[in-house]
Amino acid sequence: MPAKGKYLLNNQELRNEALYRRFSCISQYQPLALLGLSIFCCGIFLILFFAYQLRTEDHPAFVGVVSSSLCVFLVVLLLVCTEVLSQRWRFWLGLVIWVTHLTLGYTFIFSDPIIFPWDQVPFFLFIIFTVYTMLPFQLWHAVLLSVITSLSHIMALTLHLVTCSNPPNYLANQLLSNAVVFLCGCGVGAFHKVLMEKTLRQTFQDTLRCLSMRVKLEIEKRQQENLLQSVLPVYISMKMKLAIMERLQDCKDKDEQQRLVKDKNFHSLYVKRHENVSILYADIVGFTRLASDCSPKELVHMLNELFGKFDQIAKENECMRIKILGDCYYCVSGLPVSLPMHAKNCVKMGLDMCEAIKQVREATEIDINMRVGVHSGNVLCGVIGLRKWQFDVWSHDVTLANHMESGGLPGRVHITEATLKHLNKAYEVEEGNGHLRDPYLNELNIQTYLVIDPRSKDPSQNTRSTAKPRVNDGLKMRASVRMTRYLESWGAVKPFAHLQSREGFTSENIVTGKTRFKDIPLRPSPTGSKNADSFDESFEEPFSLSTPQLSNHKIKSQRTKFDEQLHNEMTTAIDELSSKQWSKSEESGSLALCFPKKDLEKQYRFLDLPMFKHYVGCATFIFLCIFVIQMLVTKDVRKLGAFFGVLVCILLLILTICYAGHLQRVFPHKLSGCHWLPAVSEAVVKRPCVRLPLATITTTVIIILAVFNLCLVDEHKYEDNEVDLSLPYSICCWSLSLIACGVFLRVSLELKVLFLVVASIVYYIIIFSIRGDSFMTFENLLLCNSSFNCSEVKNETLRYTGLVKNLPIMSGIYIILFLVTMLIISLQNDNCFRQDFQLKYKNRTEQDEIETRENLNRLLLENVLPAHVAALFVGENKKNEDLYYKSYDCVCVMFASVPDFKEFYTECDINKEGLECLRLLNEIIADFDELLSKPKFSGVEKIKTIGSTYMAAAGLSGTPVQENHQDTERQQAQIGIMVEFAIAMMGKLDGINRHSFNSFRLRVGINHGPVIAGVIGARKPQYDIWGNTVNVASRMESTGEMGKIQVTEETSEVLKKLGYSCECRGLISVKGKGELKTFFVCTDTSKQQGIGLS
Repeated sequence: MPAKGKYLLNNQELRNEALYRRFSCISQYQPLALLGLSIFCCGIFLILFFAYQLRTEDHPAFVGVVSSSLCVFLVVLLLVCTEVLSQRWRFWLGLVIWVTHLTLGYTFIFSDPIIFPWDQVPFFLFIIFTVYTMLPFQLWHAVLLSVITSLSHIMALTLHLVTCSNPPNYLANQLLSNAVVFLCGCGVGAFHKVLMEKTLRQTFQDTLRCLSMRVKLEIEKRQQENLLQSVLPVYISMKMKLAIMERLQDCKDKDEQQRLVKDKNFHSLYVKRHENVSILYADIVGFTRLASDCSPKELVHMLNELFGKFDQIAKENECMRIKILGDCYYCVSGLPVSLPMHAKNCVKMGLDMCEAIKQVREATEIDINMRVGVHSGNVLCGVIGLRKWQFDVWSHDVTLANHMESGGLPGRVHITEATLKHLNKAYEVEEGNGHLRDPYLNELNIQTYLVIDPRSKDPSQNTRSTAKPRVNDGLKMRASVRMTRYLESWGAVKPFAHLQSREGFTSENIVTGKTRFKDIPLRPSPTGSKNADSFDESFEEPFSLSTPQLSNHKIKSQRTKFDEQLHNEMTTAIDELSSKQWSKSEESGSLALCFPKKDLEKQYRFLDLPMFKHYVGCATFIFLCIFVIQMLVTKDVRKLGAFFGVLVCILLLILTICYAGHLQRVFPHKLSGCHWLPAVSEAVVKRPCVRLPLATITTTVIIILAVFNLCLVDEHKYEDNEVDLSLPYSICCWSLSLIACGVFLRVSLELKVLFLVVASIVYYIIIFSIRGDSFMTFENLLLCNSSFNCSEVKNETLRYTGLVKNLPIMSGIYIILFLVTMLIISLQNDNCFRQDFQLKYKNRTEQDEIETRENLNRLLLENVLPAHVAALFVGENKKNEDLYYKSYDCVCVMFASVPDFKEFYTECDINKEGLECLRLLNEIIADFDELLSKPKFSGVEKIKTIGSTYMAAAGLSGTPVQENHQDTERQQAQIGIMVEFAIAMMGKLDGINRHSFNSFRLRVGINHGPVIAGVIGARKPQYDIWGNTVNVASRMESTGEMGKIQVTEETSEVLKKLGYSCECRGLISVKGKGELKTFFVCTDTSKQQGIGLS
């Protein structure tokens, strides 16, 4: 396995390296520019050749090779313009260009009989420099080719000149000068190559990271939408999301963003009224007894399977599940899009649920059943509060539907007369007599009916006639085990499984289950058949879940898919860069000279430049090389030495300023008192106003040294017929000084262009004006010393020497060649650095967006789950392939209701059919939620709201099954914190009463003990807690008194230890528990406690 993993990693690295090579060739190397320059030079050579009326017969090699080279460059240009070929053959095309240049160079040397030691040294310097800077070679390839170019020139001239009959004077000095020129070219080229490779690789990594973040942003966006829409319908979730995003955009501070999202998102009311809907309530009869025998895993698995099946049935019948309350399930048909067959949908769903439970009962021989109640009417639906958003419905019709379930019969669907009218005789019914079983129905005098399942009359439709899986050895296993094993055959998906997939989920992945119920036959309806298209599933369930078998495969291949997508995105980005689309983005200018946005341009100009000291170091290297060349060829060594001494002092001062911080580290004891040295070098790095003068002075010093031999040396020092070697090598020095102007890679482009143009103009003035006579004298002297008849050739120098041997003409051509080359390279480098900056800028922007999205995603999830549970479903270490369940030994559970709200709630035109009443309830719940933001109540977790009842628990964030003494004290302290929370809720409610002129009072019930926590529900995952502790806490609230906190005897003992005073109420009757001794907490003495709350 390790070998395989290593192989995969290396394979990915190889793919990235191949991408980088493509990226670097397109970003840095401009073969089109070099080819254009080469074609231009060949054209100039041919034009000048014929302009000076030179004859082809005298120089056939020159004309033939230059013409052939021109054709080669044109062919390569066509191949480079063919994108596929240029990418595939870029190395070989670069090699062809290099060979052609080399052929031209040797043709220029050996095409005429006169050969000098300095022949075509500037041209070979050009070849060496372009190998590093303009051709698509890796560093070691460039080094090899430059060494071959240098050595071949030196060796060829050495062999020829040493073996000739009349070797020139000072041959060794001239060959050594050639070597210094080539060494300087190789060194500066390698310096440029290394820095640009480093920058380009960083740019590539930033591009890769930027694209990775873009892909991740899309994933986060889909996950966030899936997450929010898994809890809320689309039309509400989108409004809430927009509200949150607007607040986040207005707030730039990240901590403030988190506080806004978590604490005070909004107080808007996201509630809407819908008419003509049907509400279904269903309760599993006998489940409480069964659950008491379950382990935590069995209970959560059982609930997930059951409610997963119910979610599937709801989808098939165009119903929207609203909420799960313990073992109670309720849903609505006709939301959010009105459906004409809402009543039929709910009735059919109820019959299907009863049929599903009947199959479970017959297969497992466990006595459980389904009791279903349905009512049709109007509802207010939406979300209230700031925490733990859950879609809910409110209205008198919802309350009636709830009582229809509690007043129904096991195994039957109990409906009202309103629902019966909407059925249009689609089902046969019988008297329900619900008023005999439920006081609320009796009080309202509601006529009820029981629906007759058509399958009970038609044997062909009866699923009992088909073979059903039975649990083997059922009598030998516990009922919960038999139940769990049977439910496994349904194959319900895990909650939040959709967060595992990058792509989200499509309709192709819908879980249909292994058993589908046959459609229940309906009587012919006058309204026509059901129109399935009228229900917009996107409003109900925005995602569908993959099967467990497929999801495991998707999880394993998720990283591979991500890499594939990232590779494709990077390939596309490189292709866009190749087609020049990159520079057309809104951030970059048309010629990449500046950014249109002034702020962006200012940021770029004021970037830190830690590499500046290396630029100065490279320029100093060029300065020393020029000095060595001039020392080897000049006559006035003393004046050159003095002049060099002055200039080198200036450069040493600049180097000292740039490397001040390094000097202190090298000599810590000697320079310990110079605390200002690091500040000096830091100013060079951070301040353009310091860098630019230093770059200007350095470049000026090099240019001055390059013209020393021509401007500052007395030409009368040379004797008659003595060749002035400083003239031909001055061209090499000028070429190196032009290269020096470009070594300041990231310094202002305008400054570099200015120096290049000014220096070139100065050199032209020197060649053709100031020292023009010297160059003509030099040419004639060379011919006389080369056995030519001086009187014959004096006026026809070009005819005898050829174009490429004429020093003034070639000097002018080489200056133009290096000027254009350095302008191209400077523009290319500036574009590359701007592109690097632009990518980093985008990277930072997208990083901020990613962090905001991650914060939002995490906080949204925490609004569905507790933070410690949410961590298991998001992040790098997702564990959402399994069901989440935990068993706790001691959790404090609180139910707090506002019973007066039921009387306050009315539906009339004045309060917009109850909407204004819910607005007040929203303010109450929101104020309660705001209490959770206080550090004191950080351990309190809101579970849900049920109507006007608020459910919370403390102790869920700790380690499950804690046993040591310290943990016991902490658990008991949580009970005190919960009491304080209840008291704070009462205070909040009093404040609302003062402002709204109401007299609401809180009724609170608290209990503590063991609970089971888990996440259930595939289509709408929901965190909940179960157990006897929860049931008793609920009974403490329902049997309590207004304005008081009722607790059990065990809880009162703990509160007394914490310093609270409790008043014994006596024995009260609790449903399912018999008589329990309960206590009221004395809230007026709540401030006396002081133990365990810190």
